[in-house]
Amino acid sequence: MSKQKGYIYAELVVNDSAYFFNEYMPRVRPVLEQYDAKFLIGQDDPQVIEGGRDVKRVVFIEFDSPERAREFYYSKDYQDVIQYRFDSASAHLYLLDGIET
Repeated sequence: MSKQKGYIYAELVVNDSAYFFNEYMPRVRPVLEQYDAKFLIGQDDPQVIEGGRDVKRVVFIEFDSPERAREFYYSKDYQDVIQYRFDSASAHLYLLDGIET
């Protein structure tokens, strides 16, 4: 039986690192854990080889299914902490469906 993973890919410009890492991250991690999410990548200053984006941090998070990724993003628990990210970073977030294996 094939299994399709779900992902959230984020491109961020963190404007207030202290607030982001001290206020947002401690609040979002337990919510991610509720959805069995796995951080695959969290990198500052990625090398942009094409395009003109001003990206300072990229994050790639894996979920057991595309539905689970969507459930996380739209959950009340995440919506309750999202303002902490809005207050400390600008971002482009993408919900991605993995390739069935």
